[in-house]
Order: sequence, then C-alpha cells, then structure tokens
Amino acid sequence: MDFKFLPNLPKANLDDRTYQDLIEECLLRIPRYCPEWTNYNASDPGVTLVELFAWLTDQMLYRFNQVPRRNYVTFLEMLGVRLRPPKPAYTDVTFYLSASLSETYTIAQGVEVATLRTESEEAIIFSTDAPLSVGLPSVRHLLTAEELEERPTILRDRFSGTWTLRPDGEWQGLELAFFNEQPQEGNCFYLVFDPDSLIAGNVIAVTFKGEAATSTGINPENPPRLWEAWNGETWQPVLLSENDDHTEGFSFSEITRNGGNPLEGAEVVLHCPQSWAIETFGRYRGRWLRCTYTHTTPNQPAYIRSPRIVGLSVRSLGGTVSATQSTLISNEILGESDGTPGQTFQLQSAPILPRNEQEYLLVTPPGGLPQVWQEVENFADSGPNDLHYTLDSLTGEIQFGPLIREPQQLKRNTQQLGRQDFSREMEAFPPDESDWHDNLENQYGAVPPRGAALMMAAYRTGGGLRGNVQAGTIRILKSAVPYVAQVTNHHPARDGADGESLDAAVLRVPRMLRTRDRAVTPEDFEILAIQGGRGAVARARCLPSTKKEEAGIVNLVLVPQADTRHIQRGEGLDPSYFSLSSRLVEQVLSYLDERRLLGVEVRCKEPEYVGVAVQIEVALEPEYNNPGAQQEILSRLQVALYNFLNPITGGPEGKGWPFGRPVYASDIFTLFQAVRGVRYLGTLQLFELRHQEGEWHRILPKEPMIDPGPLGLICSWQNSQIRSSHVINLI
Repeated sequence: MDFKFLPNLPKANLDDRTYQDLIEECLLRIPRYCPEWTNYNASDPGVTLVELFAWLTDQMLYRFNQVPRRNYVTFLEMLGVRLRPPKPAYTDVTFYLSASLSETYTIAQGVEVATLRTESEEAIIFSTDAPLSVGLPSVRHLLTAEELEERPTILRDRFSGTWTLRPDGEWQGLELAFFNEQPQEGNCFYLVFDPDSLIAGNVIAVTFKGEAATSTGINPENPPRLWEAWNGETWQPVLLSENDDHTEGFSFSEITRNGGNPLEGAEVVLHCPQSWAIETFGRYRGRWLRCTYTHTTPNQPAYIRSPRIVGLSVRSLGGTVSATQSTLISNEILGESDGTPGQTFQLQSAPILPRNEQEYLLVTPPGGLPQVWQEVENFADSGPNDLHYTLDSLTGEIQFGPLIREPQQLKRNTQQLGRQDFSREMEAFPPDESDWHDNLENQYGAVPPRGAALMMAAYRTGGGLRGNVQAGTIRILKSAVPYVAQVTNHHPARDGADGESLDAAVLRVPRMLRTRDRAVTPEDFEILAIQGGRGAVARARCLPSTKKEEAGIVNLVLVPQADTRHIQRGEGLDPSYFSLSSRLVEQVLSYLDERRLLGVEVRCKEPEYVGVAVQIEVALEPEYNNPGAQQEILSRLQVALYNFLNPITGGPEGKGWPFGRPVYASDIFTLFQAVRGVRYLGTLQLFELRHQEGEWHRILPKEPMIDPGPLGLICSWQNSQIRSSHVINLI
C-alpha cells in the first residue's frame, strides 16, 4: 500500500557511485595489484569480469541505499514529522506623507514594500500586517509636574486661563516655562492628545515657538531631556534620533546661529508607539507624551534656567506599522477535482507562511455554492463528512482525505481480542459477524465531488534568514500609494529563519520523543524553547536557580538566529543581530506555557555578550611578500576569526561559543597556524569589549584571556590593518 497521504521527506543515497564509476575504480587499481595486466579493452575477458562484478556491486549499492536512511526517513513520515518551513522576518516600516492632510488617511493592509534590487540579490518583499491610520493630532492639555512619577498624580494645567486655541489648531499665549525657575532633575511636562484622534503609531511633529533665544546652560548637541509616550504599561522612548529635535533641547540655538527667529518655531519629530493607549491620569484623559529633564549621558551640562515658549502646534508626518517578510497571493485556481480519495493539488508558490483567518480553501461543487474547507494537521480525527484538507507549508501541496482499506482478517482478529478483554460487554451485546464483510473501507476526511472547482482564497509566501535586513534598507514601494512620499524601516528586521533541513529534522526527532512535549527537566525547556522559536532561536540555555526565592522560576537564555553568510564575506556578525525581540519572547513563552508544569514560571532573556578584540603579529612565508597575497591572507584570517568567535557557529566544535567558556591565547594560535601562508605568530593580546551606554568599550585585560562569566557568550568585534610587508597586525 502506498501511503501518499503521509508527508514526503527528501531522501538521499548513502553511496552515490554509479556503474561506470565502479568500472573506472577497478581499472585504476589493476596496475597496483596486477602490473602484468596491460590490456584494458572491452574484449579482454578480465575486463568482462570487471564489468560483471561492477554490475553486481551497483545492484547491491542500489538496494543498500534503500535500507537504513530510507527506512529511518519513512519512520519519521509515519510519525507525521514534517520539515519546518522558513520563518518570516518582522520589522516596523514608516510611511511618510508628501504633505499634511485635512482629514484622517488610512493606508490599507497588505501594502508591499521591498529592499532595493541589486545585480546579485533579488529584492526582499515585506507586507504590512494591519491598516495604518494617519490622523489629525490635537493637543488638549499641557501639564507640568515637579517630580517624575510612573503614574502622575500632581499635575498643573498650563493652558488654562493664559493660552488660547486658534482655529488652525495652534495654541498661543503668554510666555510659559516648562520646568521650575531653578530646574531640577525630574521636572517634566506632559502633552495630552485628544483620545478620539486616530494617531496611534503616527509620526508627529510638535512645533514649539520660543522667545528670543537666551542661554539655558545646556549643550545643544546633547540636551539633558528625554521624550517618552505611555503605551499602556510603561513609558516608551519616542525620540528616534537627536537630529529629529530641531529645537536642540528648546535652546533654538541653530535658528539663532542662522539668523532666524525662534518665534518662527522649530519641530521635534516623535515616533509614537503603535499601542499608544488612551489613559486617565488625575482628571485628564487622552494619549500621553512627556518630556523629562534628566541626564541621559554622563557629564551633560544642566539647565541653568527653564526653557520658555509662546506657541505650540502639532501635525502628523506619517505613521509606522508592523510588516512581515511575505508576498500575498489571492484567488489562485488549483483545478477541478476528479472525485478520487487522497488526491493532491500544488500551489504555485512555496514555502507557505502560517495561515490566518482570511487564508483558506474554497471548493465549489458543480451547480452548488462555494464551501470553505478547514485545514487540519492530519486526518486522524477526520470523518467521511468532515470538510478537511492538509497543506504542506514547505512544498505547498494540498492533500485531501485518503481511503484506507482494512484487511478482513485484521478486523476479525481485532473484534475477537475485544471480546476476550471485555467479555461481559460482548456477552450483553454480541457482535454481528455478518458485518465482517462490510465497512472494510474507512474514509478519513471528505473528498470534493467530481468536477468541483478548487481555489485558494489567499496565502502568503516568503521567509528565511535573508529577511533579517538592516535598518534603512526597505525603501521601495511595490505599488503606488496615494499621498505617500517615502517609506523606510528605522529598525532592522528580526526573527527570520531558513527552512529545516532533513539532517536537522533527524536530530530533532530523538529530542521530541524524549521530551514528549512536556517541559520538566532543564534540557526539556531548552529543547522546547528552540522548537517554540520555529527556527528563530539558535540556542537556549536553562540557568540553575541560585536563590531560594527563585524556586519555581525557570530562567532561559535565548540566542536568536542570525545570518552567518556575512562571515564568509569577511563582514562578521554585528552585535545588534543578537538582540532579542519582544515578539520572539512572547512566542517562546506562549509555546512553553502549554507544556510547563503547573506553578512553574518561565522567564526569557538575552545572555550577556562579551566582545573580543584580537591583536596579533602574523609573519608570512617569503613567497607571500606582495600586497595582493597579504590582503588575501588577511581576509582568510578575518573569516576564520569571525567563524571561531561568535555565538552561532563559533567555538571549538563549530556549534556556537560554549556558554561561560573563556578565550585563551592558545585558541587563537591554533586557529591561525592552520591558515596556509602563515610562517609564525608573534605577540598576541586579547582585549575585552563590554557594551555600555549603547557602545562597545575596550577594557584592558589583567591577563591574556577573556572570561565572559556564567552568562557570557563570545562574539567577535574587531578590525584589521597591515603594518609591514611581512607582518600582519590583526586588531
């Protein structure tokens, strides 16, 4: 019986030698074992024997290739194991309008944007996940507070009595100070927006008009203030870059330097959160922004007097919405049903991303109305009238329910065993042996009638590591959108992963059978965390609890998947690749929540990454004493170092740098000595790099080694240069 309804996995040969390869191999061995044999023509009887045994060996290899690996793969198929499809990357894309509009404008869901297509790489397409409304922001209150509070209670309304709202939406009035006359850290002011305006996720430009510029005592290029918005749970930073603050901390110094007048106004561009909640603090209700006087970096000059303004207005420049690396395909015709069980249909594009409510199969019987069929994982629980089908996400194959013919003898033996085990019930209800010849066929899932038209209403294709693009690379609109001038992604895309290989599936199955889909031991949590990431989690480590109060808490350290192709180009892996997104954390926690023991709390976090700078003198062989050869060897050394020092493919075993393992000088010596062209290695120094305040800083080591600590991982972070014709200094 051919079980076509089972998932088909790729199968490989254990020995791929052909009949001709075997003959040539035998002929090459003749001079060694029979030097007196010199006639290799086909007419020679010895060559005839070689051909005969080559044919027999070829047949044996053919049968041999069908046994172990194929049987193992078939076993996986019977277990219902499917290769994991690629996982799409996610990011936020920002649409900027060509001009401010007089009414709310909505950008539809599913707008496709892409990276720039080059000669070597195709464009990577992203589609927006939700509609984006660019509204008309309106400030209702300007409130000030002397102390910083998580949920403000003591607020002072500064618009009341002294400021008026003009018909064009601008507030004007007497000179107003944001902070105390003698500003103190924690002084802040709040802008409360009209809750009825659809401005969640909008890019808002707040225009401040100031009096003649007077010295506030700050450094305009690094003002001590922080812009935040309330997202319903906490205050989220909304100033993307200091270049977006054209007031320069309300000093208006650039306007003054250029001979302008602060009364003309300057803008602060703020990227508001997509989950910009409507909240009530005190007796004020709306969407909240706040600006706090605080030192964000060390040694910042402080305000010696409070900034003052005489006018305030707001407008929307565009908005931000989440996007997924995918291409939407709608209303694809699959063909007509022939009415046979187990028939299959092929979608034109693959792989297929996880389906949502709008993505389903439509079956239109002849002369009937369209029917919505339901996708299931398998047909184990499907009856003959259930409108079910399966869809292989990796290949795009749609499968309908099979017809299984059960042998009569097997059914009879089953009933006899049932009577022995449940004799009392069987005596009360004796079986009707006349039914043994009936119902020998079981239909699992309905079959579309003959002539029924099949159409996939919608599905999305995409995914892969290549979707983890850098910030600012998504700049192309695939189709024109009215009023949209440009689009970009201010943050890199995250969580994209390639499809699972057969080797990876073979390694996954023993772990799957071991855990039985239950998280009990630390190893169970690690295995299930990687499975829950659906390819986006490269490594996981369950940390032991060291405190009594942490009893019942499981601390998981997750290393996201990263595109290691950059290493082969000598670019290395930027530390930003390993930032853990909140979406991925929620996905893993949701997966573990269904499998953990009752009362166990799971926490996910990033490891503490430690950068390594390597400085070493490398002497080359004399024949490599030319700039071209030196550059080639330098490139090889860089690639080797990047491969060795990174959390994904690093370490002595090439499976990622071991958690907590230090870097020794002998590791680098062993690595570089294997590179062809290296004559000897001179002085070696290792420097530790720590991530502090958004930058990596070198820490001089006390010993020639790096100890990352119990949570540490090693990632490479270095550049290189040539010091002389024979010596390469890798820094």
